[in-house]
Amino acid sequence: MHRAQPASPYRTLAFLLLLASPAFCAQKKPITLETLAQAARPGHGAPLPEVWLPDGRSFLARQNNRLTLYDCATEKSRMVLALDSLDAAAVATTDDGPMDWTNRRAGVNAMQLSSDGKELLYTTRGDIFLIHLDTGKWEQLTRTAINERDARLAPDGRSVAFRRGADLYTLDVAGKIETRLTRDGSDTLRNGGLDWVYPEELDLNTAFWWSPDSKSIAYLQFDTHAEPSYPHADLLRLRATYEPERYPQAGDANATIRMGVVAASGGATRWFDLGDTRESYLIARAGWMPGSRAVYVLRFNRVQNRDTLFSIDVETGARAIIFEESDPYWINLEGDICFLDDGRRFLWTSQRGAGGYRHLFLYSNDGRQVRQLTGGAWEVSGIVAVNEAEAVGRVFYTSGEPSQFERHLYSIGLDGRDKRRLTEEPGTHSISMGPGGRYYIDTWSSLTEPPRSILRAGDGSALGTYREQDRTALDEYVVLPSAIESFTAPDGVALYGRLIKPAGWKRRKRYPVIVSVYGGPGVDLPAHNAWPGITIDQVLAQRGYLVWQCENRGGEGRGHDFETAIYHRLGVAELADQVAGVRHLVAMGLADPKRIGIHGWSYGGFMTVNAMLNAPEVFRAGFAGAPVTNWMNYDTIYTERYMGLPAGNPTGYRDTALTPRARNLTGKLMLVQNFEDDNVLFQNSLQLVSALELAGKQFDYTLYPQKTHGITGADVQHLNQLMVEFFERSLR
Repeated sequence: MHRAQPASPYRTLAFLLLLASPAFCAQKKPITLETLAQAARPGHGAPLPEVWLPDGRSFLARQNNRLTLYDCATEKSRMVLALDSLDAAAVATTDDGPMDWTNRRAGVNAMQLSSDGKELLYTTRGDIFLIHLDTGKWEQLTRTAINERDARLAPDGRSVAFRRGADLYTLDVAGKIETRLTRDGSDTLRNGGLDWVYPEELDLNTAFWWSPDSKSIAYLQFDTHAEPSYPHADLLRLRATYEPERYPQAGDANATIRMGVVAASGGATRWFDLGDTRESYLIARAGWMPGSRAVYVLRFNRVQNRDTLFSIDVETGARAIIFEESDPYWINLEGDICFLDDGRRFLWTSQRGAGGYRHLFLYSNDGRQVRQLTGGAWEVSGIVAVNEAEAVGRVFYTSGEPSQFERHLYSIGLDGRDKRRLTEEPGTHSISMGPGGRYYIDTWSSLTEPPRSILRAGDGSALGTYREQDRTALDEYVVLPSAIESFTAPDGVALYGRLIKPAGWKRRKRYPVIVSVYGGPGVDLPAHNAWPGITIDQVLAQRGYLVWQCENRGGEGRGHDFETAIYHRLGVAELADQVAGVRHLVAMGLADPKRIGIHGWSYGGFMTVNAMLNAPEVFRAGFAGAPVTNWMNYDTIYTERYMGLPAGNPTGYRDTALTPRARNLTGKLMLVQNFEDDNVLFQNSLQLVSALELAGKQFDYTLYPQKTHGITGADVQHLNQLMVEFFERSLR
């Protein structure tokens, strides 16, 4: 049982800011919908690192299509080249056919450095280029009307591997000679290419890997023919175009996956059996072990409460287990195996310890030796670099120590000793660190301070400002402060929310409330000491609303025990915590209980509809974007992690479905979604629309025609205005 925590000091600071001089504030402009539209301009100041050079002393950055090299020792940058010339040289693709539904997380990196740091592989408009960093000259490696994707340099820099269509190729850099490695690729058989759901839900962003000795390529083959085909259609063309997406919904068959190794020069593939991936297993991570003699595979069971890391000898096919983990609920995956340069050990983060907090573990490559490096009631959020040059070696990582509201950089010896905190300013620190930990860019912000990027040495000492704050918003506009509020749930657990009080706030007056919610698992909790930016929240607060964003059980950052209250019943514990947050505002005398609105997107859309149908006595208006309305409709890997298989949890799926509750609607509801949403399928909205109509309930609906899960471009302004006007007529 968690005890209630004392009120955060950030509340006091934000409150003092709220009481700042009215005369000073009067000189500034309120934030409006027009402000949001104008704020969509290029970033301010120096661009952040995109690729660090192998020596960890300099990095490449890109801004306005100019590639620059920044030297940390001199704190100066030089232009390498303008990338426009490469863009112009690329061959325009002629593909105007149906959408192929490649997931946005698949092979997203367009730049890769050679191992010696002298060349840069760059992909633009589907063609591959090699840039020589010392001279700025470049070579065009491919020139085709078909997109080359996921290009990767061999460790020795002599060859490039890439995907064209559904097959794998290599290209000799010196002779520009292509070798086709696979020939059986098709719409449903992808060699080295992923399906839609794996990158979306397991963050697996590639399906092939060069061996350390540059002689071979290991790859996954995805056979998706058994995955159901969802019938998207593009209705904006002169004639409707059928655009099916392979999308396995809860309980459906997943892709059948094989792992193979092929010589980079071509030849037959040696295949390794990974088990029944269609019905029983998921392949979460894969790659080469040091030495090029074996590959590794991290495999989950389908409901993701057991995992096994094993190696496979590429000559004999012999398999050896390195470690196994299990959990009564589910295992959260974070990052990849981090092999050390000594070729004998690797780092891994896991929540297997006391309280379910994620911490660092050091393993031997055979799994026989293991050491826990960090521990405590806080979470390690990620490994940023390792320095093996010291006698013991050090690992740099970010974590929520000493405050769950913040993110800081630490380092610790590989023997688990001599832990050091390297960031001191209270707030949230985002770290981009070079190999070896010699230098890093620390981008820091707080509730009251916009982001500032500082160049630091590996010991944490500041060397200079790399990117100054953009204080335009603070100087020109009335930015209403955010405060972190604490409250206690009915079961005694301390919860936190972020509150913005409305413009002209007065004591003893009750205001309408708009709850901004996501609420889903695997996402950071909303109460952070970080710059919230200029968002729709500020527009709503300027119009007289209390804006409230509250954490709930299931969120990431407070240990696995905090998350698992949602197990097999998505939406139940989360809604109870959101209701407790609203009742806290009412008890404080801030909120008008008859004017409570809520909005969210994706899982937040699900939570919005959930609130309107299962707590109609609390919520009077809801603006739901792309909501899941029945977990049977959502994808296998995400849904089954938390809900289990439909056959094993029929009651949970039945009781969390929202469409049977349509008759409960008493407030005002607006539904919004893209027609060709590749993530939360339009099927969800249509089923709810049908249920509401059959129940005789009135509601509003707005449809966008984009082929994505989120609203982008000019439609964002339309969406913002739609939401503001909806709440104005529903809560006034």
